[in-house]
Amino acid sequence: MSQTAIASIFLLVLAIPTSKAEPITVAVASNFARPAQELATLYEKSSGNAVRITTASTGKLYAQIENGAPFDVLLAADEQRPRLLELSGSGVAGTRFTYAVGSLVLWSRDPALASSDCVAQLRDLGKRRLAIANPLTAPYGAAAMEFLQSAELWDTVEPRLVYGENIAQTLHFVVSNNAGLGLIAGSQAMDRRLPESTCRWSVPASMHKALEHQAILLRRASENEAAAGFLSFLRADGARQVISAYGYRIPE
Repeated sequence: MSQTAIASIFLLVLAIPTSKAEPITVAVASNFARPAQELATLYEKSSGNAVRITTASTGKLYAQIENGAPFDVLLAADEQRPRLLELSGSGVAGTRFTYAVGSLVLWSRDPALASSDCVAQLRDLGKRRLAIANPLTAPYGAAAMEFLQSAELWDTVEPRLVYGENIAQTLHFVVSNNAGLGLIAGSQAMDRRLPESTCRWSVPASMHKALEHQAILLRRASENEAAAGFLSFLRADGARQVISAYGYRIPE
């Protein structure tokens, strides 16, 4: 084969576009699904790295990660599971940080509760049901349970509880009137797509453990620059503004 032909083949090989890197996969607590999607889009535009979002309750995501699920980053709704992942080696030590702090809201769209005192209705549910997320797997459910115990209402409301698999399903129960009241995420209560509430009350942060949301790089992505870059992006001012706009408090 002539030198000219060899050179032509070499140039042709160089001209073939290389395949893009695999998307990084981010496991996201259900309450943070919407801001995570917006942040993923911004990161893709700024970095060229594709991001795939998977949502579920923090507890379920934690169990999946410990059982080998192929996630690169976890955005949890608590600090406990990321800390446990770091201790077990499933998370990369030194990459864990708080990216947001959530809040809890008592919320209803029941027309019969219009202009009523939400807390008074909680104390006297009658035949109504109260929706909370599963306290065993969802941090917002654990916070709801802690609040109800702190207010000495747990024994009263427990027979009327309906549990959402995660905070997204909990909101669905209240919006669909399968529950008259619900303890939902403050960020959800800000969603303009929701029907207008008939009563709402912000639960004082002092009545439950802080809903500190932590992120961590996972073991399989320990050498993945795109995944590490996504975590760095979450700390930047632009990302923090997005998180704040969804109703979360930003840590110092």
